[in-house]
Amino acid sequence: MAESIEMSDGQEDIFIDVLSSVEDEAVVVYQYRPVTGKSLYKRSVVGEKALRENEPGALRTLETGVMSQGLIANTQENQLVRQTVHPIRNQEKVIAVVIYEKDVSDNIQAHFNMTQFEDSQMSSMLTAMLRFQDSIINQLEDAVLVFDKHGFLKQKNKQADMCYRRLGYLEDIQGLHYNNLSLDQTTFSDVMRQYYASSSCPLMTSVKAADRFYQVKRLFINEEDLCIGIILHDVTEIKEKEAQIISKSVAIREIHHRVKNNLQTVASLLRIQSRQCESPEAKKCLNDSVSRVLAIAATHELLSMEIEAQVDLVDVIQLISSNIQRCFVDCNAIDIQISAAQSVFLDSDRTVAIALIISELLHNSYEHAFGDCKKGTITVTVQLESGLITVGVIDDGAGFTVEEKPSKSLGLSIVRSYVKDKLKGKLSIVSGSDGTAVTFTFKK
Repeated sequence: MAESIEMSDGQEDIFIDVLSSVEDEAVVVYQYRPVTGKSLYKRSVVGEKALRENEPGALRTLETGVMSQGLIANTQENQLVRQTVHPIRNQEKVIAVVIYEKDVSDNIQAHFNMTQFEDSQMSSMLTAMLRFQDSIINQLEDAVLVFDKHGFLKQKNKQADMCYRRLGYLEDIQGLHYNNLSLDQTTFSDVMRQYYASSSCPLMTSVKAADRFYQVKRLFINEEDLCIGIILHDVTEIKEKEAQIISKSVAIREIHHRVKNNLQTVASLLRIQSRQCESPEAKKCLNDSVSRVLAIAATHELLSMEIEAQVDLVDVIQLISSNIQRCFVDCNAIDIQISAAQSVFLDSDRTVAIALIISELLHNSYEHAFGDCKKGTITVTVQLESGLITVGVIDDGAGFTVEEKPSKSLGLSIVRSYVKDKLKGKLSIVSGSDGTAVTFTFKK
C-alpha cells in the first residue's frame, strides 16, 4: 500500500520512478503534467533514466525510504528544479517514489517552517562556528555536520561538502534539513526521540550510499541552538579490502579442494597399480605410498572447509585414523583412541607435516606392533602447555629394540626428518614388551 502523501496544488510536474537494475540509477515509469500551470518539460520522459548525480533526492528516498524535500535536481532536459520525493511502499519495502517538481524559484524548503533568528544572535553563532571550523573541523578526514534544534544544518566541514557532492547533491547543503541529508532510514523526529530516551549514548549505524560505505555516528550537543552532530566516516576502502580478502579466501579454499581431489586420484591410481602388482614387496611400497598421499589429502580436505588458513590438529588426526583403518580393513580388532584436552590450530604447512608423521606412526603400529591383526589399542594424544605442543602415538602391542631398528627404515626416516626439519622439534621413542610410545614436541 502506498504511503500517504500530500496533495498536489496542480502546478507541479509529477513523476513516479522505480529503481533500475543498474546501481545509482532509477527509471521514470509515469509522468503527470500540471493542471493549472505550465509544465517544465517539452516532451515525455517516461522510460528515461534518473541518475544519482542529477536527482540525488529520488535515489536517496528509493534507498532509504525517507522523504526528500526541496532538493535541487537537474532534469532530463537539463533544467534545474526543486524536487519533493515521497516513498511508495509495499508493506515495509520501498517499491517506487512519487516526485513533485517545481521551478527553482519556489521555496519548497519553507515547508519545514524554519524559525527565524535575531540578526545579532545569528551573526554571533555563525562567527563562533566559523572560527571553530577553520581551526579544527576542516582538518578532519571525516565529514562533520551539525544541526540546530529545528533540524537544519548550521555547520559543516569541507569533507561534508565533498561527501555530498559525490552523492549527487547539486547545491550547497548549508541550511538543508536533516531529513534531506540523512543517509540511513532515520528522520529528525526519530533521532530526537532517541535523544530524549538516552541522551548520553551516541548512535552508530552503517550505511551504503551510491557506491560508498559509511559509518554514521550521531552525537547530541548541549550548546545554544545546536542539537545534533553527525560524523560520516568513509569505510569504503575497508569494505573493498574485506571483499578482496573474502574473495581470496574462497579461491584458496577452492585450490585446497582441488588439490585434495587430485591427491585422491593419485591414491586411486596407486591402489590400482598395487592390485596388479605380483611382488609382495612392491605391493607393500605402493600401499605405504597410498597412506602417505591420503595423509596429505586429509589436511587439504580440512583446509578446503575452513575460512581461516589454519586447521584443528584433532580433526586432522581423526581423518588420518579413518584412512588408516580403511587401509587395514581386516584388522578391525585394533582400536584407535584420540585424547586431546583442547583444540590446537596450526598453519597448513606444519599440519601437513604432522599428518604425515602420525600416518607413518599409525601405519607402523598396525604392521609391526599388531602384525597378526590381534586385538590392541593405539592412543593418539595432543597436549598444549606453556606454548609447547606434544603429540604422542602409544600402542600396547609388541615392542622393539630402538637401538637395533634399521636406520634405513623409510617410515622412521620420514618421522625423524619431519620432526627435526619441518617442526623444529624433538622426538622421543620408547619401546618395550608392553608397547611403544613415540612422542614429539614443538613450539606452537
